[in-house]
Amino acid sequence: MSRGPLPSQLCLLSSLPYRANGDKVRFLGCVFSYSTSAACLRLAHDYPQGTDVTAVVDVNLLLNTLGHEKTRVGEWVNVIGYVTRKQQQRMGKPTTPGGLAVHVQALVVWSTGPLDVQRYEKTFDRGSI
Repeated sequence: MSRGPLPSQLCLLSSLPYRANGDKVRFLGCVFSYSTSAACLRLAHDYPQGTDVTAVVDVNLLLNTLGHEKTRVGEWVNVIGYVTRKQQQRMGKPTTPGGLAVHVQALVVWSTGPLDVQRYEKTFDRGSI
């Protein structure tokens, strides 16, 4: 009997620190930097307001298909991948000292296209996910 891969868990970027290493997650974030040398996207989504979490997304596995539109600062992207580690931030923006950086190995990254961020956030407020 073939079981196939486990499904991803839809979550807010701010909840990534509560996920275990190895968890397969799907989340949305806004690109605020991209390192071409490390092939890492840094994503943020300040929701709920005041959260201090950054997703550091390793896109090395996707370099052949990753277009520039998915690495532009300000672009909203969806990510499916595995949580690989968490660490305290020492410095960086938009997080403040003491914030958390959660590292994710990306399997898939795609642009959200037109997005109503407030409507997306309300989905989580209602607890429907």
